[in-house]
Amino acid sequence: MSARPPSPRAVSGWILRHPDTLTESDQIQLKAVRTHCPELDALTRHVRSFASMLTGRQGERLPDWLDAVRQEDLPSLHTLAAGFDRDRDAVIAGLTLPRSSGVVKGHVNRIKMLKRQMFGRAGFSLLRKRVPLAS
Repeated sequence: MSARPPSPRAVSGWILRHPDTLTESDQIQLKAVRTHCPELDALTRHVRSFASMLTGRQGERLPDWLDAVRQEDLPSLHTLAAGFDRDRDAVIAGLTLPRSSGVVKGHVNRIKMLKRQMFGRAGFSLLRKRVPLAS
């Protein structure tokens, strides 16, 4: 009787985590999965390459990464690559520049949540008073 195959959630977790954080058992299981499934092996290589590009702020590598992705038969990554192509300059800037609009987007998201909570109950004047109190 053979062992049960790992769940899709476990495999995706192994692929998405930094290789140094995987336990020895997880590394062995991921290696077995990659050996038995060439598509998952290719996906793992591309995901890890993109992660190193992202964490190392190496946006100039994006065109080469996109070319490598297009050479594989991985439709989901082709969709991602097409999305990156639609606004390539912005994606490269996001992968390269140290600045981020994440803080601003967080505040906007918080204000929108407050606005949705108050929908139909109060006007702008109450929203104006509530935003500073919610932080």
